[in-house]
Amino acid sequence: MKSLGAELSESKVSDGPAFKSSTITTLGLCFAVALLEGLDLQSVGVAAPRMAREFGLSVSQMGLVFSAGTFGLLPGAMFGGRLADRIGRKRVLVISACLFGLLSIATALVSDLHTLVIVRILTGIGLGGALPNLIALSSEAVSPRLRSTAVSVMYCGVPFGGVIAAAVGVLFAGDADWRHIFYVGGVGPLVLVPLILMFLPESTAFVRASGNGNVKPAPVKKVLFGETRSLSTLQIWISYFCTLIVLYFLLNWLPSLMAARGLSRPEVGYVQIFFNIGAGLGVLFIGALMDRIRAGAVVTGMYVGIIASLAALSMAPDFTALVASAFFAGMFVTGAQSVLYALAAAFYPTAMRGTGVGAAVAFGRLGSVVGPLAAGQLLAMGSSSAIVIGASIPVTLVAAAAALLLIGRPRAND
Repeated sequence: MKSLGAELSESKVSDGPAFKSSTITTLGLCFAVALLEGLDLQSVGVAAPRMAREFGLSVSQMGLVFSAGTFGLLPGAMFGGRLADRIGRKRVLVISACLFGLLSIATALVSDLHTLVIVRILTGIGLGGALPNLIALSSEAVSPRLRSTAVSVMYCGVPFGGVIAAAVGVLFAGDADWRHIFYVGGVGPLVLVPLILMFLPESTAFVRASGNGNVKPAPVKKVLFGETRSLSTLQIWISYFCTLIVLYFLLNWLPSLMAARGLSRPEVGYVQIFFNIGAGLGVLFIGALMDRIRAGAVVTGMYVGIIASLAALSMAPDFTALVASAFFAGMFVTGAQSVLYALAAAFYPTAMRGTGVGAAVAFGRLGSVVGPLAAGQLLAMGSSSAIVIGASIPVTLVAAAAALLLIGRPRAND
């Protein structure tokens, strides 16, 4: 199987330098947006202990704040994906980046719980609208056999953005310095928007399939459940839902759980940093494997890895073991989610891809709401961090079963 770089080299010969340049530009700008999205997604988790102290928030109230942001991702993904099939991926991406950039800055300016919840819901709408378009743009920038690699190149920006959030949290460690995380996460997208407008090409596959936006998209019901897609859609949704329960539980609660185990603030930051470094490497490595070896073996291995790393994280006896466990948990959990994003893009034709992927992301976001809320309730009931982490293992088994069944389903031809 040829690498992404090899294909780009061949493309330069057959289609001229412009094709190679446009593909690299698309993946590079999509990576940059994903980087900033990852920073914002994890910013609340990094800032949570200090926000809770300043606003006097209980554990269950912080769970509400976590879930507010992820709840906004649901309508954002649904409408963002649908709009992508109507007006184009690039336009929706610009709107989404502006929205989550401005509202990230607004997060730093809030002074009470109710305003914080509202602002995080609206921020989530912007973040949710961006992701289906990033997936569509990346997957349509290369040939179908390299989709997993291309989506992985883009999506590894999300965990690396988490590294930036954790690093900002370590550098600005004062009780009132949590706001710096949101300033960085807000200014970045607003600076990036002009570059997207000037340099990001619209998906040529979308332009061809939609007649440059003149062909009306198929009804949502037909996209999701027409032809042979009904069972595939349900399996995608289940695997998304369960995997995102685990991922967003870790994204939001890992810093607080580590602090509860007696780690200092810098140590908590290092655990979060290694979680995200593992996630970025896992996204690239597992995504590349999907394009090169049997998909069933990759999916089985990554879910076995999730279960093993969660078990290790729940039983780690010291700081070094916690760092190592967090690294592998990030590698396998986030790598699995990246693979699922690439798979979703493969099961919907180009003219329907935004709607199909957006609906899958939106349904999965229910899991990203359930995960932080359930963890908050378990902690409020007095459960230990080991019990809360261990409770994720049965959910992982359900996700694995759905993903393995999905692999055998027919895929789109374009």
